[in-house]
Amino acid sequence: MQRFLEFAVKGLVAHPEEVTVTPVEQSGLTIYELRMNPSDVGKVIGKQGKTIHTLRALLQAGSAKKSLRCSLEIIEDRPAS
Repeated sequence: MQRFLEFAVKGLVAHPEEVTVTPVEQSGLTIYELRMNPSDVGKVIGKQGKTIHTLRALLQAGSAKKSLRCSLEIIEDRPAS
């Protein structure tokens, strides 16, 4: 699932080299933390959240076939002050 997410997101953004997907296990649930260039966040979210909702739906469908529970979160790192 991690490779799928990386492939899909890198195709959407202007800075694909900055995309990272990190799986985090929490009590039977895998949360994929998505980090990217701050200027690309809007492209991944999409108008009215349609793109991120679609990515989450595809992730859930693919993981359900493997009897897994997965979630996708965008992590926005704050620049150091």
